[in-house]
Amino acid sequence: MKILPAEWYPQSGVQLTWPHQGTDWCNMLEEVEACFVRIATEISNREKLLIVSPCPEEVKEKLAGKTSLKNIEFFTCDSNDTWARDHGAITMLDENNPILMDFVFNGWGLKFPSDQDNQITCKAIQAGILKGAYKNCLDFVLEGGALESDGEGTLLTTSECLLSPNRNASMNREEIETYLKKTFHLKQVLWLDHGYLAGDDTDSHIDTLARFCSPTSIVYVKCNDPADEHYEALEKMEKQLKEFRTSQGKPYQLFPLPLPEAVFEEGERLPATYANFLIINGAVLYPTYNQPENDAKAATVLSEAFPGYQIVGIDCRALIKQHGSLHCVTMQYPEGVL
Repeated sequence: MKILPAEWYPQSGVQLTWPHQGTDWCNMLEEVEACFVRIATEISNREKLLIVSPCPEEVKEKLAGKTSLKNIEFFTCDSNDTWARDHGAITMLDENNPILMDFVFNGWGLKFPSDQDNQITCKAIQAGILKGAYKNCLDFVLEGGALESDGEGTLLTTSECLLSPNRNASMNREEIETYLKKTFHLKQVLWLDHGYLAGDDTDSHIDTLARFCSPTSIVYVKCNDPADEHYEALEKMEKQLKEFRTSQGKPYQLFPLPLPEAVFEEGERLPATYANFLIINGAVLYPTYNQPENDAKAATVLSEAFPGYQIVGIDCRALIKQHGSLHCVTMQYPEGVL
């Protein structure tokens, strides 16, 4: 039976695509690399880590003395940027055999250059770095950050992103849902029609707003301040989440995450969110924003949503300066891929 595994399915490892001078990080490379080093350390302490970089020797120097390299594999490859969630392979399992699905990444609807990022998956498979059956899905634009799977045939996504005119404009909602069900062997697609984050370039990726934490529970961003610009949209999102049902027809257990206090850079509000966490083997890595009270509240919610997991905060203030966070720069691969 073919399944799109949930993120908590046992993993063989995680991919990071490392920042370099040729990326948008060039003016703050030292700052963002410190964040990447912390992420790399937490992942490689628990499972294998794949680092994609055009200059791996420089990355090794950055990691030297901070973490062991024994659990890290390097792949030399050019890249436009660092958002592995959206250019990485989306993995399905066929009786535990990986199927590596290669979709088009077009810079979130033609907003940014993506020609080199879009080739990373194919090159990594050809080099034997990623192991599994290659599936060409290059007739469809899709990013990993747009998808949330419960591992049991339910997909959670947003209409704002998947119906974006610069992605798959020739298809309407019904046609896209049919495509998703057929491609990922789904029972149902749950469409969130509300919710956004100011400063977000992705057209409301689901991984910034609401995430599965089990087949019967969802953690989501909640705004408690009526004066905040997000209040109305996130309130409508919460109402819709309460109306959703599992494939067995039962309501979801919902865990509300706090919305971080507004973070600004040069007058622009940045898309800070605690929903952009990464589930790895035995731990949940979640972004923090130097907001002690909110950071602690988020950790408490995640510990309730993921009993038995270690909850690890990583300062991601650097990442949101380029409009993403922790989950956005990572792509997990289930057992058998790395």
